[in-house]
Amino acid sequence: MGTSAAPDTPMCSRKGCTRDASFRIEWNNPKIHTPERRKVWLACQEHRDWLADFLRARGFLKDVVPFEDTHD
Repeated sequence: MGTSAAPDTPMCSRKGCTRDASFRIEWNNPKIHTPERRKVWLACQEHRDWLADFLRARGFLKDVVPFEDTHD
């Protein structure tokens, strides 16, 4: 098995997208996560609404906030 290195710049979570992340989409599935728990998808400008709408339609969306990369 090969190993894969993490990208230097966090990328959008939309399948097939390789753009840099600009937003954090915070969500949880209330059937399996505690109310405080937050899962995170990253999104580029183009896919922010698509990803948020996908989660909103399922009642999972909690927040969409600007992403600040603190990875050095």
